[in-house]
Amino acid sequence: MTDAIRLAQDLIAAPSVTPATGAVFDILESALRPLGFEVDRFVSGEAPDGPVENLFATRAGSEEGRHLAFAGHLDVVPPGPGWTSDPFKPEIRGNLLYGRGAVDMKSSIAAFVAAVPKEQDGRISLIITGDEEGPAVHGTVALIDHIKARNLIPDLCVVGEPTSVNRLGDMMKIGRRGSVNIWISVPGVQGHVAYPHMADNPIPRLVRILSQIDAILLDDGTDWFQPSNIEVTDIEVGNPATNVIPPLARARLSIRFNSLHTGQDLVDRISEIVRTEIPEGEVKARISGEAFVTLPGELSDLVASSVEKVIGIRPELSTTGGTSDARFLSQICPVVEFGLCNATMHKLDEAVALDDIRELTKIYAEIIARASE
Repeated sequence: MTDAIRLAQDLIAAPSVTPATGAVFDILESALRPLGFEVDRFVSGEAPDGPVENLFATRAGSEEGRHLAFAGHLDVVPPGPGWTSDPFKPEIRGNLLYGRGAVDMKSSIAAFVAAVPKEQDGRISLIITGDEEGPAVHGTVALIDHIKARNLIPDLCVVGEPTSVNRLGDMMKIGRRGSVNIWISVPGVQGHVAYPHMADNPIPRLVRILSQIDAILLDDGTDWFQPSNIEVTDIEVGNPATNVIPPLARARLSIRFNSLHTGQDLVDRISEIVRTEIPEGEVKARISGEAFVTLPGELSDLVASSVEKVIGIRPELSTTGGTSDARFLSQICPVVEFGLCNATMHKLDEAVALDDIRELTKIYAEIIARASE
């Protein structure tokens, strides 16, 4: 059997700041092949968002049955300065394993690999990308195309993101809000502040636009989602002079939205406000993902029952938090997210409890067993 803690240490020791390629995938492949997995690796994309390495590993069971997939990512965010120890030299202190990716989400991947039985009915697959923490352009989306080409679309999928809050098993995600970033540019005419009639200041127009946007109440939430929200995340003029009316003013918005909206509808709504104020205004947008929800049912019950059997609590079903690659996978099969406690993800001295890795391994093993029934 695979030692989950040892594999987690090996994965952490392979630096894999997004976009990830190379050694970290070598380590995972070396753990999977002795278990009988067929491993496909391929690189997608070019700079600046690539190249990105992806891995699809699959193993057929002894009998026909459901196809369970586990999805995750080997890339990590940059560690930043100020760590107590080297973020890419895993260190055990007390009952904690420290290192970048310990929580998000190399230990979860290690736990699933360690949970794989010698044989099972149905099929088990791992969908692992090196591009989740970054733009997520050449990662899971490319993996889905690969899976479709091989006609190996899963019946069920568990994403190993760190979903637990106060203790392992207290929360699982059955959906996520959508996300869109919008850039607004308002042109003007540069001039001397003492001669405003010879210039056209874009800042008041931008302020009026943002005032209208700030007044929008998108919704009051749904049964499974909190209210959608629009946040102004940047305002830029770039004018170092005190006596010059600037030629351009810009702003950036971030909208997190629930299933009552689509990304394009929100972009269109913002665009209409800008065009009404100034037809020459420019709106650019990037829709990172649409909102989705896997309504309570077979998959959520399978995971929740597995958690309850192993550690005695039943996780809360939630759609809170940011986004994940589950937004892509939800387009091809039912998907939920379940993993470690998320208190230290992306933080200095990221750490996971050794006992949690062991318990998560048992939970994943139970999920595999129930999916094979």
